[in-house]
Amino acid sequence: MSTINIKRVKTSEIELKDRLVSIQRVAKVTKGGRTFSFSAIVVVGDENGVVGYGLGKAKEVTEAIAKGIDDAKKNLVKVPLLNGTVPHEQIGKYSGGFVLIKPAAVGTGVIAGGAMRAVLESAGIHNVLAKSKGSSNPHNVVKATVDALTKMRDAYTVAQNRGVDLNKVFNG
Repeated sequence: MSTINIKRVKTSEIELKDRLVSIQRVAKVTKGGRTFSFSAIVVVGDENGVVGYGLGKAKEVTEAIAKGIDDAKKNLVKVPLLNGTVPHEQIGKYSGGFVLIKPAAVGTGVIAGGAMRAVLESAGIHNVLAKSKGSSNPHNVVKATVDALTKMRDAYTVAQNRGVDLNKVFNG
C-alpha cells in the first residue's frame, strides 16, 4: 500500500529562500601537500509547503553553496500543512537516520534539532515536535526529515484515495 504522494514542483513559479545546514572541509593529501575542498548541504523552501535539499561540492565555499542551492531547486517537493503544523504523526528514515515528527498546538514553535529545524522551517511549519533518533549525520537527518514530510497525507487526499466523503474519514 504505497500511496506516497511525492509532488514535484517547478522552481520558476515560486520565490525560494535558502538555508545552509552544514558545511564540511575535506582534505586530500597529495605529494604536493594538502588539497582542500568543501561540501555544503543546503535546504531551500518557500515557507508555504514547498521544500527541497541539495548537496554541492567545490574547491571554494561560495561555489559549494551555490551548487547546493542549484541541486536543491531540482529536488523540490510539496508537503501538506494544516494550520501551521503537520497533519499527523510520522516517522521518516534514511540510512541510519530516523526522525519522528508530531503535530503541535499553536504557539509551541519548532522543537527540533539543527538539520531538522532547517527543513521544517523552510517548509513553512511553525508548530511541530520533532525528535531525531539514530544517526546525527546532517545528510541522513535532512533526507529522513524530507522522507517523513513526503509520507504525510492530508484528510482531503485520504478521502480522495479511499473514494469516500471527507466527513467519513473523520467519523468512520
